[in-house]
Amino acid sequence: MTPQDQQDRADRAGLLYGFAAYAFWGLVPLFWPLLEPAGAVEILAHRMVWSLVAVGLVLLALRRWSWIRPLLREPRRLGMIALAATVISINWGLYIWSVNSGHVVEASLGYFINPLVSIAFGVLLLRERLRPAQWAAVGVGAVAVAVLAVGYGKLPWIALTLAFSFATYSLAKKRVGLDGLESLAAETTVQFLPALGFLIWLGARGDSTFASEGAGHAALLASCGFVTALPLICFGASAVRLPLSTIGMLQYVAPTFQFALGITVFHETMPPERWAGFCLVWLALALLTWDALRTARRARRELADAAARAAALSATVEGGVVPETVISDVAIADAAVPDVAVSEAAVPDARPGSISGG
Repeated sequence: MTPQDQQDRADRAGLLYGFAAYAFWGLVPLFWPLLEPAGAVEILAHRMVWSLVAVGLVLLALRRWSWIRPLLREPRRLGMIALAATVISINWGLYIWSVNSGHVVEASLGYFINPLVSIAFGVLLLRERLRPAQWAAVGVGAVAVAVLAVGYGKLPWIALTLAFSFATYSLAKKRVGLDGLESLAAETTVQFLPALGFLIWLGARGDSTFASEGAGHAALLASCGFVTALPLICFGASAVRLPLSTIGMLQYVAPTFQFALGITVFHETMPPERWAGFCLVWLALALLTWDALRTARRARRELADAAARAAALSATVEGGVVPETVISDVAIADAAVPDVAVSEAAVPDARPGSISGG
């Protein structure tokens, strides 16, 4: 098998794993109603507890424990983990409630506009400079929110809370610098004791559904850990095989599936003004995607040209002659390569850590 064949095989496997991960996240709205009559807070607490159990077993099987000791020596990173655990708890809880309360479409909107919120964070918090197309995307996104506010008769607070909480979570995760499984283990460790305490208190009051609704219901609640960990494992297998740009395109699979489920399965209404708002959001995302792809292509082309000139210079040096024109060409090529590195907060994090879309 040639190196190209091996690369093609890795790309196909990466696409399969990536699509499986994001499709799983996109279809998860079908799972949360199965956990009723448990309320959103009880479901959230079970998700925290059983996710730590599931991820702990995976890490035990992989023997990936070396990250714990260095992490414990860094209070600032521990603080970021606590912040990440707090905001993802808000995100998870609101998402579960919104699905079981008939707001699947608005929840999907939150994950559609998350990239735009990430860009806004980059400008406001990190003082980043945006390209014109990115400014246009942010502007179109703001207009879309205004149109949707008119359509809903109020600000789409579910979507905005999901988008801002997940953007905050992504920003905190970047400061921590852990991979997905390790990050989820650290965050659910923070969540575990409060969640377990709540479940014990709920049981003592006689309000827990874990033991009162039968073995099937208890098994479904326990499977929250599996539902959280499985797509993350698939994503990890995809991330090591695919370029970040491809993963960035795949991230829209999850909210697209959620949107489709909201209309076709949960039969939520979509009056014309909501369609208009969603179309504006999709236009903003199309602008963002086009700009990212164009910038990446230009960077690769100019870097390839610079490498070719450098190779020509190296060959000439080996021959003992270095014409001034070659030196000049290489210097010009190096100076012409633009700084296309887009800062972390300005591009949506394609590594969802513990969750993406629910």
